[in-house]
Amino acid sequence: MVAMATSKKQQSGGAKPVGPYTPVVRAGDWIIVSGQLGLLDGELVTGGVGAQTRQAIINVKAHLKSAGVAISDVKKTLCFLTDMDNFDSFNAAYTDGFGSSRPARSTIGVAALPRGGVVEIEAWAYKPAKA
Repeated sequence: MVAMATSKKQQSGGAKPVGPYTPVVRAGDWIIVSGQLGLLDGELVTGGVGAQTRQAIINVKAHLKSAGVAISDVKKTLCFLTDMDNFDSFNAAYTDGFGSSRPARSTIGVAALPRGGVVEIEAWAYKPAKA
């Protein structure tokens, strides 16, 4: 069995957690960003799914930066939508936010999200730890 170092990153940019969890952790060569809502200064941004998606990605990027990685290092995202009829608007904002990066992705419809959000994005980045 291979032991894997896990470290919690201190809050450095990005939205503050809305619960008892760490917003970004490193587990070996993986950096995992907990699900991000479209929060700015503790409040959901206005403008619907597009605006919340853009802000959630800004929050993901801030957490990645605090861990020393970039959006281009993201290999997988897990996205939650409260209304799959918003998939096209979500997709457009997601594409803008990720630029030319195209990680593997799952998008799941859910009944509700914290704080009344309409979208949440979790990200898994891969970047070998420096020895």
